[in-house]
Amino acid sequence: MRVAYGADDANETTRAVRQALADRSIEVVDVTADRAWPDIGAAVGRAVIGGDADLGVVLCWTGTGTAIAANKVPGVRAALAWDPWIAAGARRWNDANVLAMSLKRLAPDVAVEVLTAFLDTTGPDPDEAANIARLGALDA
Repeated sequence: MRVAYGADDANETTRAVRQALADRSIEVVDVTADRAWPDIGAAVGRAVIGGDADLGVVLCWTGTGTAIAANKVPGVRAALAWDPWIAAGARRWNDANVLAMSLKRLAPDVAVEVLTAFLDTTGPDPDEAANIARLGALDA
């Protein structure tokens, strides 16, 4: 699995997320490279939609800005999650392909739990197929 990753700051939370990805032997496509958060979110989104990554993870101070930026890329479904249930639900019920988190408000261990829930939830719920298709139609 390849995960596109971007964060507009570095701290214990971002280091814990990066370490969790490494611990799972996930190839990380880091798009950070001294970019501002709007460019980071968009770059992660483009990497996912372009096939350079299977999923994306973005972090900024609140997580909101990078989520908004990623969602500007047609086909991206970035979800801001702050607990594992939200992250798993975003994958299951919304077919989210980018996880957004706050690097300032999430403790490192919680961020890793959220990431783990996001990565471990496989495929969307078949009962949500019609609603997920509607989301896709909104990109048009």
